Amino acid sequence: MGLMGYIKTLFVLQLLMGFVFVVSGLIINFIQLCTCLLWPFNKQLYRRINCRLSYSLWSQLVMLLEWWSGTECTLYTDQATVDMFGKEHVIVILNHNYEIDFLCGWTMCERHGVLGSSKVLAKHELLKVPLIGWTWYFLEIVFCKRKWEDDRDTIFSALNRLKDYPEFMWFLLYCEGTRFTEKKHQISMQVAESKGLPKLKYHLLPRTKGFTTTLSCLKGTVTAVYDVTLNFKDKKNPTLLGIVNGKKYRADMSVRRFPVEEIPSDEKECANWLHKLYQEKDALQEHYHKEGCFPGPTVTSPRRPWTLLNFLFWATLLLSPLINFACGVAVSGSPLLIIGFLLFLIVASVAIRRLIGVTEVKKTGSSYGDQEAKKQN
Repeated sequence: MGLMGYIKTLFVLQLLMGFVFVVSGLIINFIQLCTCLLWPFNKQLYRRINCRLSYSLWSQLVMLLEWWSGTECTLYTDQATVDMFGKEHVIVILNHNYEIDFLCGWTMCERHGVLGSSKVLAKHELLKVPLIGWTWYFLEIVFCKRKWEDDRDTIFSALNRLKDYPEFMWFLLYCEGTRFTEKKHQISMQVAESKGLPKLKYHLLPRTKGFTTTLSCLKGTVTAVYDVTLNFKDKKNPTLLGIVNGKKYRADMSVRRFPVEEIPSDEKECANWLHKLYQEKDALQEHYHKEGCFPGPTVTSPRRPWTLLNFLFWATLLLSPLINFACGVAVSGSPLLIIGFLLFLIVASVAIRRLIGVTEVKKTGSSYGDQEAKKQN
C-alpha cells in the first residue's frame, strides 16, 4: 500500500468526508423543502431545481467511486447506443448482485448528464432513511411496499405524474426485487421450476409486475429500455466500505438498447419478453465467467470534473468552520467542551456507518420466500 492508499484509509479523513456528505445533504433537504412552495405555481421549475439539488448530493457518492477509489467503468456496447445516452427517457434494467451496483449505474448517469433526474422503483422503507429517502421524496421517486394490492394505486399515480417530466429521465429497475444471495437464488429457482420457467444461474427470477406496469404507464414518454449487465474484473465483490477505503475496482457493463416499439404491449407477452431477457443476461454472465469479459465492442465514457468540483465546494464551505471550532475547543482546555466534541464525533461516525449499512447485502432486500413467490408473475 502506497502513501495515498494509506491516507485514504485514515478514519479521521473518512469521517470528515462523511461529515461533508451528511451536513450538505441536510442543507440540500432543507432547500428542497423550501422549493415545495413552487409546486402549485410552476411544477416544472420545481423539478428542474430539485434535479440539480439531487445532483449536488448524489454526485458526492459518484466522486468517491470515480476520483477517490479510481474505479474504472467500461461499457460493452456500440457507439450508436452510446450516442443516445442522455437524449431520451428510458427504463434501465440492472442486475442486483453487488453493494455498489447502484453507484455504477449512477456513474453511467452522471457521465451522460442524467444523474439528477434519474429515478428508481424503491422499497418504501427507504423513505424513512435521512438524506437518501428524503432527497428521493422531493425527486418524485416511486416508493412501493412490495404488496401489489397496497401498491397498485400509488404506483400508477406516481408513474403517471412523471409523463411530463422536463429533464431526460433514466428509470432504474431491479427486476429481481432484491439482491442476489445463494439462499434467495435457491428459493427463486424453486419458484421457476413450479412455474415451468427456465432456471437461471446468475440471477433471481425477475418479478415482472413492476416492469410491465412501469412500461405501460410511461409508454409515450419512454422510448427505449436499456438492459445493463454488470460484473467486475478478477471476480471481485466490491463494497461501499471498500470504496470509502480507496480500493480500486474495474467494472464492466454490457449495455443493450431495445426500442419500446419492439417490446410487446400485452402484459403476459411483455412478462415473457422480460423472462427471455433474463435468460440472455444469464448467458452474458456465463460468457463473462468463462472469458473474463462481455462480448462486443467497448466504449469508455470519460469521467467529468463536476463531481470532484462539487465535493470541493461543499468541503470548503463546511470544513473550514468545523476545523476552526475544533481548534477553539482544543485550546479552550474545557473538559466539558472537549467531551462534548468527542461525543459529537462518535455520534457522527455511527450515523455515517449506519448510512453505509443501508447498502450492505446482508441488511437489504426482502425475505425472498414462498409467500413472496405468490406475488411474482
